[in-house]
Amino acid sequence: MQQRPLGRSGLTVSRLALGTMTWGRDTDTDDAAAQLKTFRDAGGNLLDTADVYGDGDAETTIGALLGTLVPRDELIIASKAGLRPGSSRRRDGSRAHLMRALDATLTRLGTDYLDLWQVHGYDPATPLDETLAALDTAVSTGRVRYAGISNFSGWQTARAATWQHAWPGRTPLISAQVEYSLLERGVEREVLPAAAALGMGVLPWSPLGRGVLTGKYRKGVPADSRAASPHFKRFLEPYLDARCASIVEAVATAADGLGASPLEVALAWVRDRPGVVAPVLGARTVGQLLGALQSEKVVLPPEIRAALDDVSAVTWGYPERQT
Repeated sequence: MQQRPLGRSGLTVSRLALGTMTWGRDTDTDDAAAQLKTFRDAGGNLLDTADVYGDGDAETTIGALLGTLVPRDELIIASKAGLRPGSSRRRDGSRAHLMRALDATLTRLGTDYLDLWQVHGYDPATPLDETLAALDTAVSTGRVRYAGISNFSGWQTARAATWQHAWPGRTPLISAQVEYSLLERGVEREVLPAAAALGMGVLPWSPLGRGVLTGKYRKGVPADSRAASPHFKRFLEPYLDARCASIVEAVATAADGLGASPLEVALAWVRDRPGVVAPVLGARTVGQLLGALQSEKVVLPPEIRAALDDVSAVTWGYPERQT
């Protein structure tokens, strides 16, 4: 698998990342082990998780596999903190919460450091400099190697990265993890330009449009799909409308012409967008992961890329684009 630098840093990662959102809940330890081995055998090294995935069980599952299945130093482990699902304060970027969350993450993983730690969302109730200072502390104490952000808007991304660059001794932000796919291109308006200007690599989550771009929902909702799961039904529903269906059909047509799968085409499209470093793959089974890894062989011809760009075009307007 090809390797890419992550932002303006010396950290090099595989151009596909393995996501673990379902680990410990819909994916048990044996299946997770098989996925991780398959991913590493393919040359992948970037493993994405978060303290809220499976209420911490995803990190615990990873911890059970480190050292026994894969040596710790062969993986780039990225985790996130700053969300509190079910709480009256859903986003918490306070220093108190972040530092507690980091200690808990390291305990569950059974490691003394994270390669990349990201703030999982912007918290308007906490001064931004307090949130960012927690990242500085994590890095200066050796518990974190690099820092980034996730799900920040364009102005929030620019503000955070500029603050970190402006003051000596602060930890530069090297990554921005955001939802990005043929079905969700809103980040192209401001987040991607901000990340490019400030030296941050983009890590797209849900690069397959929450699974819809695989084509599995073209004829309804399969009983074993995420859309049929009580955990993920609401997560999928926004992408099951007529607009998304037309994009899925365009992807399927392109796939037929290339002799590839819709999954491979959709993943290759986002993987090679400007500024993207590594889309995060979320697979429930090894079979799904193997299908996604086949995208490594796919390079979209310019005419197909242009057609997909057109059918999924993002709406631009003032002030992002002015004539």
